[in-house]
Amino acid sequence: MVHDHALHDHKHGHDHAHDHGHAQDDPHGHGIWTRDHIFLGAGHSRAETRARLAAILTAVFMVVEIVCGIAYGSMALLADGVHMATHVGALGLAAGAYWLARRHAGNARFTFGSGKFGDLAAFASAIVLGLTALAVAGESVQRLITPGDVRYGDALLIAIIGLLVNLVTAVILKDSHHGHDHGHRHDNNMRAAYLHVLADAATSVLAIVALAAGYYFGLAMLDPISGLVGALVIGAWSYGLIRDSAMVLLDADADPEMSRDIRKTLEGELGARVADLHLWRLGPGHHGLIVSLVSPGATSAETIKTALRRRHPDLSHVTVEVAVCADCT
Repeated sequence: MVHDHALHDHKHGHDHAHDHGHAQDDPHGHGIWTRDHIFLGAGHSRAETRARLAAILTAVFMVVEIVCGIAYGSMALLADGVHMATHVGALGLAAGAYWLARRHAGNARFTFGSGKFGDLAAFASAIVLGLTALAVAGESVQRLITPGDVRYGDALLIAIIGLLVNLVTAVILKDSHHGHDHGHRHDNNMRAAYLHVLADAATSVLAIVALAAGYYFGLAMLDPISGLVGALVIGAWSYGLIRDSAMVLLDADADPEMSRDIRKTLEGELGARVADLHLWRLGPGHHGLIVSLVSPGATSAETIKTALRRRHPDLSHVTVEVAVCADCT
């Protein structure tokens, strides 16, 4: 005989790790049944501040390069300044996403919170990064076919200054990036900002080597070759970021290994059968879980959630539905 406890356990089946599941006052009189949905990553405010500072620093140097390029008639300065504008946009996008996520953290229109603003920004930023890689590759191929005159001295100086700015910006972003990049608490938004800075730094290093070789040894071919190598590296980073952020936006299984472990806990330790299981990411360090179970004996959603929370503290929003089937084997 089957006893359906779906309604009872669904009421009690919403719980939020990290103290995000506290009850709130509700104008409709639901009282303790009302839960918040604030799923921002740990250190969100610090990451927002660092992204904003990195964007400002990069923007200042971009303006200096463009102004000096026009004043001194240096195409190398002007071109590098325009290129840096893409990174200013990416860093500004990252800072804006943190601000929007914070601003809308309590907005009920976002059913599962505003934690995915960062992933949306990361996806857009990764596309810009990929387009930049294609542009660099195209220009490099053109230079291989039709070599142009390169003012090695001016270009080398700009590449060195640009690298120094990138290193300072990377230091600003480093703690926030690595602070979220362990386990499954990584922040795709900060990762996107960090990759933009690393991409600029990598191309600067390659440019310094190639320009120095051209300046001192006359090896002109190294300049476009270094551009192609840099484009391939940046393209690979872009692909990885597009893939990861898109999976979050599409509510794909956040962590297949974690899903298997949850299923093992429910079926192996609690003796229940999993009829349906959905695991997805709500934001950095936060996962949502909806699971339907068939249990051979009486149990409660709270018992199941307690067992799951012991193993997976990142489960911040859990819905459990239980059907008791004494005759099931």
